[in-house]
Formats: sequence, structure tokens, C-alpha cells
Amino acid sequence: MTQLAERLQRQSPPSTTSSPELVLTASALGKSYGPRRLFGDVTLQLSAGRRIALVGGNGTGKTTLIEILVGDADPDEGSITRPREMTLGYLPQDLVDTATGLVIEEVMAGAGPLADLGHRLHELEGLLSDPGADAEQVLAEYGDVQGRFEAMGGYALEAEARKVLAGLGFKDADADRPVRELSGGWRMRVALARLLLAKPDVLILDEPTNHLDVDSVAWLEQQLAAWPGALLFVSHDRDFIDAVADRVVELAEGTALEYVGGFAEFVVAREERLQRIEAAAARQARDMAKVEQFIDRFRYKATKARQVQSRIKTLEKLELIKVPDRKELVAKFAFPEPPRSSRVVAEFNDATIGYGDIPVVSHVTLAVERGQTVALVGPNGAGKTTLLRLILGELQASSGTAQLGNNVKVAMFHQHQADELDLEKTVIAAFSGGIDPGKRNLRTVLGSFGFSGDAADRKVGDLSGGERTRLALARTMIEPVNLLVLDEPTNHLDLPSCDVLEDALTAYPGTVLLVTHDRHLIRNVSDAIIDVRDGHATWHDGVPDKVLTPADPTKVTSAKGLSSKPVDPRTERRRDGAKTRQGSQDLRKKVQRLERDVAQAEAEISKLHSQLADPDIYDKPEEVHRIATQHEAAKSRGAELMKAWERAAEELDH
Repeated sequence: MTQLAERLQRQSPPSTTSSPELVLTASALGKSYGPRRLFGDVTLQLSAGRRIALVGGNGTGKTTLIEILVGDADPDEGSITRPREMTLGYLPQDLVDTATGLVIEEVMAGAGPLADLGHRLHELEGLLSDPGADAEQVLAEYGDVQGRFEAMGGYALEAEARKVLAGLGFKDADADRPVRELSGGWRMRVALARLLLAKPDVLILDEPTNHLDVDSVAWLEQQLAAWPGALLFVSHDRDFIDAVADRVVELAEGTALEYVGGFAEFVVAREERLQRIEAAAARQARDMAKVEQFIDRFRYKATKARQVQSRIKTLEKLELIKVPDRKELVAKFAFPEPPRSSRVVAEFNDATIGYGDIPVVSHVTLAVERGQTVALVGPNGAGKTTLLRLILGELQASSGTAQLGNNVKVAMFHQHQADELDLEKTVIAAFSGGIDPGKRNLRTVLGSFGFSGDAADRKVGDLSGGERTRLALARTMIEPVNLLVLDEPTNHLDLPSCDVLEDALTAYPGTVLLVTHDRHLIRNVSDAIIDVRDGHATWHDGVPDKVLTPADPTKVTSAKGLSSKPVDPRTERRRDGAKTRQGSQDLRKKVQRLERDVAQAEAEISKLHSQLADPDIYDKPEEVHRIATQHEAAKSRGAELMKAWERAAEELDH
């Protein structure tokens, strides 16, 4: 097994755990770097069928927590418990080791014991033709190994591996290429394919969609939504989180906060939680103010001395409710008005472009008009970046024309632009170099991208990968140009940074050409889509969902060379099993959502009951009537929710 394989799939050490269901438990984890405490009291349970999205801003410790879970780092506090014989698969954001074999060999090696049987079978086949070997002994072992290999589905393994590769965007011919010939993004896909084929008990993925196109993301969603083992993943893609996760763990406030449901439910539940904390803090502040008024009023009155001292001691012992900081990266953007371009900013007229004699995209005829934001989508390798290079003049059309309009000034952001920043410069120096500030305060502008106050004076080398990407984006977007060309700008960004980018693109007064796999971003900022696939580029007004999410992402097109292969019956059985598991997961998710709704209803009933128990309220008959009406309505709703929960729980048990 290669070093990469050892990193991506590892056997956990023996554990003393006795629970057959619990896969991995993290208890009361804490981690600090010098005086800075990243997080504490983090408890997670990864069990079969549980799919957790890990979210949080830059610097909250997501990568550190993952490294602790996979055994690459040790916690300062707490412990990790793993069951005996547990397998763990891990896909980091950046691969250090690289494989040397063929793509298909590297992926199939992920099958572990089954792959080992295949290798042994191949060796025995060679020995059968060796006159010096004991033919009878070799034949006996060959029959034994072949029987086990067939029983475990070994003869369908290569077909399954090629299907996984096809789902991740590989053409069939690419499966037989050496891994070393691939770019970093495609090597990452090979590592992901290996993990999916290996089916470890616990799968941990750090930004798995970074190097995927929208088709591959949709395919991966379906695979992970039916994942039978435990899954923990980090992603900035809201749609992906909603499609895959059944709960969200947020690293915030120095600990981990767990919410049941997908991303949309997480946002609602987090807001409700913050409102409850803020309301409780406000009540505490009002109560403290009343106590302080009593102390100030009767401090020097002898007859009240005992009561005053009692209240002073109460205040001293009181634990203040800490309100979480709602500060976000979002700010108002004020871009300089770009020079006015012609109405048509970019135009393709029957343009064909390729490398050598092989066309990549043919007969493209379309026009991008001033002020539009246009997203380019389609499979990787279909020609999206090639079209961008063509319109920017970096490539020449083999036929037809592609040209920019009059007075068009361009700024380009590419995937690796953050790597070109000078690590020794401060953030403000890297941002402002070569820019004419005019009447703008560049620190204010930089603050709108999340680098306010002292953050602007940090060294670039001290920033995280996501922060560097955000800085590179800020540097690109501040240029006084009227055409922005952005190639995968969300890679390595966290969710708050994606919000910054979305708000910036919404406020940007110029024209934007955008290549991204982030469907949430496309929906929120794009006026049109150019779908690049099968050698053609098709214009779509608006954002048709059928373009962003294929109706059947598991269906492999003929371009990937697998549609003509028969489907193995065992594969069909696995797929049917996955659908069954997905149905039970949906029902379990419904039960969990109803449990949360019941808890919220009970909390509302309790709050209203406390208000009705306050004697002072009965001086206000109208207020009593209002609260009593709300109390009855809350009780009715709570009863209905409890009945719905009981029905769903009974259905789940059956």
C-alpha cells in the first residue's frame, strides 16, 4: 500500500469500547495554542448512518478538530474512543503524498482485503504457467482464492471503481492513466474515489467539493446521502450540506454546538437559540438593575442593611449570561464606479477553440451584456476555462471570432491566486500595493472583506488558506475595472467568507464571468448561465435548476464511456439497499425535527405559564387575556406535535 493509501485509509488501534453501535466518540476535547484557546468541551458521536456537517469561521479550529479525530494531532484535554477493528477514511484539503500507479489501480486498492485477494489471484495465474511450481498446490490455492474473490464481489470491483470515477468526472480512458500525470485537483478526485470504494466505517472529508464541477457535486451528494457508515465533512456549499447532512455541528464560542437537520434548519435553530440567549440576558440585566437600584436607595438605611447586604452577595455570586458575538464579515460594499464599456462586453461568433487539431468547444455564438453576472457551468474538462482564456485573448479561435467590447477593462481571479501573495507583507500592504485610493479609505474597504482593525496589520503568512483567498479576491475586486473574471473563487473559503463574496458580487457595478461549483452562489448572483458540455456552450436566461442539478446524477453519459456496460446485479442490490437506508434516514430526520419542535413548544408553554404565574400581571386584564390565549394555542400546538412525533416514531420502529 502506498503512503497515500496509508494516510487515506487506516486501521484504528484496539479500543476498550463495548458498544457495537457507537463508531467513534470524542469526549470533552480541548485544544490551545499558547495563550489562545481554540475550543474546549467538544463532544461528538459518529455512529453508523449519522452524517454531520462541521461548520465555523476561519480560525475556529475545524481542521485542528479533524486532525485530532483522525489521529494526526493530540488534544490537550479529553479523549477519543474507537471500537475495535474500526476503519477510518480521511480526505484532507491538501494531499502531501502522491500515488505512482494507474488511476484504476489506485482506486481499486482502496478495497483492502478484496484488492489483496485480486493481487494474489493474479500471482497464482502466473504460477500456473510456471513449470517449476507445484501445480497441484497452486491449483488448490487458486480455487480457494478465486472462490473467496467471487463471493466478495471481486469480479464486479473494477466495474464499480470505473463507475465511481465516472461519477467524479473521469472519462473511461483516464482510468488507465498514471496518477502522476494528473493535476492536483484530479489527484484529489482519485483519493476521493478510493475512499468511496473502500467504504470505511467512518469517513471524514475536508471540503470534498473544492475540485468538483456541478455534475460531480450532484453525483457525490447522492452517494453520501445514502452513506451507510458515519460521515463527518467540512463544506462551504449550503446546497451540499442540505442534501447530505442530517445534523450540523458549529464550532463557535470556543466549543461545538450541535443542531439537528440540514443547513436551512441549522440557520433557523441557531437564530432561535441566539434570540433565547439575548432575551435571557436582557431579563437578567433588568433584574440586576432593579437590585442595584434597591442597593443604591437603601445602602445607608439601617433598617434595610441586612437586605442590602444579601442583595450585594447575590450580585457577586451571579454568573452573567454571555451573549454570543453576532459580528459577521458582511458589510456594505462601495466599489468605485468602473469606466463605462460598450453594451456588449464579450461576444462569441461561431467560435471554435481547441488544442492542436482536437476541438474543445465548437460553434459558440453568444453575447454577454454590460452589467450581467454570467456563470459558466459544466463538467471539468468541458472547456469553461478554455472559453475564458479565449475571450481574454490568451488563446486564438481556430475558426470564428471571440472578442471583448470597446473600453472593456478586465481583472482576473484564478484558483491559485492566493498562493502568489507575498507572505512577508502585511494584509494592508498586500491589498493596497499599486492601487490609487482616490477618495477611498482602503482600510475601510478592506474591513468590508473581513479584515478590520488589527487584522489588516497581520502578516499574510499568518493567515489561513481561506483568509488568503479572501484577501486575493478583495485585491482583484477593488481594481477599477468593468469586467471581473472569477475562476472557482469559493475554493478554501468558509461560509462567512462565501457570504462576503456573495454580497460583494451583488454590489459590484460591472460585469462578471463566474466559474464555480457553488450552486447557492450561482442562484443568488447570476443573471444567466452558460452550460459548457459535449463540445458546445448553451446560453440559459436565469438560473434553471435542471442545469445546476441533473435529474439523474447517477446516470453516466456516453462521453464517460460506461453507459454500454451491463449493471451488475449486486450493484443493483446495493443501490436498492441505499434507497431503503435513505428512506429510513429521512424518517429518522423527521422524528428528530419533531422532537426539536416539541421541545420548542414545551419551552413556549413553560414561558407563558411563568408569565401567568406572575401576580403583577393581573393588574392588566388585557395582557392576561392575550397571554392566556397564547398559552392555550401553544398547548394545542404542543399536543398536535406530540401526536405527530408518536406516529413518526412508531413508523420508524416498524
